[in-house]
Amino acid sequence: MTMTMNRKLSIISVPFGLGAGRAGAEQGPESIVRAGLLRQLKQLGAEVAAVREVDLPSAATAREGQDEAPVPARNAKHLAEVLYTCSALAEQVSAAVTDGCFPLVLGGDHSIAMGTLAGLTRHYRNVGVIWFDAHSDLNTEETSPSGNVHGMSLAVAVGRAGFEEMPWAGPYVRADRVVLIGARDLDPGEKEFIRQQGITCFTMHEIDRMGMERVVQEALRIVGRDTDGVHLSFDVDSIDPSEAPGTGTPVRGGVSYREAHLALELMHESGLITSAEFVEVNPTLDVNNQTARLAKELIGSLFGQRIL
Repeated sequence: MTMTMNRKLSIISVPFGLGAGRAGAEQGPESIVRAGLLRQLKQLGAEVAAVREVDLPSAATAREGQDEAPVPARNAKHLAEVLYTCSALAEQVSAAVTDGCFPLVLGGDHSIAMGTLAGLTRHYRNVGVIWFDAHSDLNTEETSPSGNVHGMSLAVAVGRAGFEEMPWAGPYVRADRVVLIGARDLDPGEKEFIRQQGITCFTMHEIDRMGMERVVQEALRIVGRDTDGVHLSFDVDSIDPSEAPGTGTPVRGGVSYREAHLALELMHESGLITSAEFVEVNPTLDVNNQTARLAKELIGSLFGQRIL
């Protein structure tokens, strides 16, 4: 049954980039807003009830209260800062849902998804997740080739990975209610986990063969089945670098401009999406603000922007 998306929004800005391997994603939220996001949402009839920004920690603040004994070397860079930021974001997301708002989170790197989902699952007992990304972010400390936490965020959500320092309990998303779209750069351990868990993954191969319309319709069917909310986590590196150059981990052969818009138009029409985040816009790598403008336009499609 078609539903209507909540048009009362709480925009939550998370200017954080320490979960990524390259600096600059912390400037992403401001660049999207400056591209005209608020004006666009107003023209679409959305009510922006609040615009919040997550306070970022200093290294000292993030580690406050932790054991002062030497910390063993580990393959999760800036973990204290990531977890502090995600905890603060979880509070903001939870407050937005309590206030009856659609949480629209602007990142920042993709590590922040841990905080978004932690906040959502205080209210949704069985949330579905569409993970629109060139990568699956299903690495663990043991399998990650880089140690960057933005590549572990979905693994934490589904319980493949976890950190004893996490201030919230996991897992908090069922693997069979997660759908990956646009994947084309998967590490061996991630591939094995996807197959073992039966996670639905529409790689670029499936998109080429099936077409984006059919892929999204099937994704919505899966995440809308026996769930009480659906979260869209959209990484701009899912789009081909020719259209979205301003991102830290570009991979050739991605989703086209029109395929991305069609996907979000279909999600709007479904009425199923109850929260969303857009991440990994990196203005320091962008060309004439092209990627920030694209992210703004894609958010517009999610909220009903049409050609005619």
